Amino acid sequence: MNESCIFCKIIRGEIPSTRVFEDEHTLAFLDIGSLVKGHTLVIPKHHYNSLTDAPPEVAAQIMATAQKIAQAQLNGLAADGVNIHQANGRVAGQVVPHLHIHVVPRFKEDGYHWNWKAGRYERPEEMNDLAEKIRQGLKPSA
Repeated sequence: MNESCIFCKIIRGEIPSTRVFEDEHTLAFLDIGSLVKGHTLVIPKHHYNSLTDAPPEVAAQIMATAQKIAQAQLNGLAADGVNIHQANGRVAGQVVPHLHIHVVPRFKEDGYHWNWKAGRYERPEEMNDLAEKIRQGLKPSA
């Protein structure tokens, strides 16, 4: 645990939260800055700054809990859909440096919209070049 992390303080019970689900490895609680009412955060109980810092089994545990919460939002809130969002790093929109997944229930008239403007690659070679760089990034460092 990180002594100064707000999510670690929530796990320890030092800061109040509205808990939705908890198991040995994860905690799910309502986001106080909800995009849509019922917006839930899923966190591991061990501190990792981001998804890339966490072992694969931790990523699997928080995703399994996010899946449970998404189904619970569909069932319990009669949500029409669910958005799952996870950000790594401040530039990506991560505000709290503790790995977390946003599970946001969606309703036809909730008024929330993703501001996603799809871009285009200039040419197929550009895509191939980027794909090769990503493939190289998959290889372990020497």
